[in-house]
Amino acid sequence: MREMAIFAFFIAAGTFSILGAVKNWDFFMNHRKARRLVAVLGRTGARWFYGVLGTALVVAGIVMAAASAFAPSFFAR
Repeated sequence: MREMAIFAFFIAAGTFSILGAVKNWDFFMNHRKARRLVAVLGRTGARWFYGVLGTALVVAGIVMAAASAFAPSFFAR
């Protein structure tokens, strides 16, 4: 059950990152941790980075959830 919360967090964080990149949210790109990336890559580059990062997080969450559902012993301790 705890694993499903982790998978849901991955999917939610990825979705938030994708939305921040696609919607070009100022609060998202002006965050102190994102400002450094925006300074290096530019705003468009940072949007691409966060879009790819978000997609990777969503895919990872879905793959791990599917692996847990079809092979429960995969995440067993």
